[in-house]
Parts: sequence; structure tokens; C-alpha cells
Amino acid sequence: MKLENKKVAVLATNGFEKSELFEPYNALKNEGAQVDIISIKEGVIKSWDGDNWGKSIKVDKLVTNATEKDYNALVLPGGVANPDTLRTDEDALNFIRAFFKSGKPVSAICHAPWLLVSADVIENRKVTSYHSIKDDVINAGANWVNEEVVVDEGLTTSRNPDDLPAFISKTIEEIKEGKHEEQTANA
Repeated sequence: MKLENKKVAVLATNGFEKSELFEPYNALKNEGAQVDIISIKEGVIKSWDGDNWGKSIKVDKLVTNATEKDYNALVLPGGVANPDTLRTDEDALNFIRAFFKSGKPVSAICHAPWLLVSADVIENRKVTSYHSIKDDVINAGANWVNEEVVVDEGLTTSRNPDDLPAFISKTIEEIKEGKHEEQTANA
């Protein structure tokens, strides 16, 4: 188990893309990580699956009660409604900023880079995203590329659910190596 003794936060709310939360969540747990669902609301949050609401998942902790110090990495699933809602929540944005400040791995797929734009953390980074938010990402100062998975100093990004195998593999690799966290701690 590659991620034993690692804790990963997944930040999401209603409208997350079903596969973009559940597939990384299950893969991380299968590798031995403790995975917490962090949200802006208590109870359960619902996925978006195709053209309708899909499977729900229990929220472990409110973002107002979560701290980056308790986690080794952050995963940001996409969907349209999920990041569009979260990007207007200052507590969610501060939680994201804390991971960048500490140098810990962050993974964002599909529309989730919207959160990185609103958190003002992707300037001068090489990233990818869902094609419809390409201009937003470029306007935030990032170098947008059309690739399956991109890793830039611990930031892993992918375009859409078709990229999940590569996204999950690189996310696990970045968390396992933890080099960015160690470099920050020793700096």
C-alpha cells in the first residue's frame, strides 16, 4: 500500500462529477490513504452523473473546521456546479491556498481549475483543464496545454473523466513522493 499513513482531503459540494470524485477516492483508499470529504455543507453531497443527480457521499468535515496541516494532499473533483459554487466560498479558497503555501500536492480535474483561478494560485503554472475554461485559466496567467495529465511542482491537472486513469496514477505518485512537502519543510 503506497499511501499508508497519508491523509488526503477531497474538497467538494453538490454537483461534483461522479466519476471525478469516486474513482480517485476509491483508488486512494485502496492504496491505504485516509480520505476525508471536506465541504461547505454538512450531511451528504450529491454527484452529477450524465444528465441527472447521481450517487451521494457523506461529508466528513466542514471546510471551516478543516486545516491543511491535517492532510498530506488535496484533491479537487470537477463537474460544473461543484467548483462554480466553491469558488465563491472564501473558506474553501483559503483551504486551497494553504496547500499551495505549504507546497503539498494538489490535484484538480476538469472544471476544478476554476478553483485555482479564484484562489489566485496558478499564475506561471503549466496546467490543463476542461476545454471550456481554457480562457479563464490562461487569463489567470497559467500556461494551458491540451494534455491528458500535467504535473507542475506538485500540482496535477487533467481535462475530463477520460483522463482519470492518468490523473489518479499521477496523484498517487505525487502523494507517495511527498517531495514538495519535504522541500518546503526543509527550506
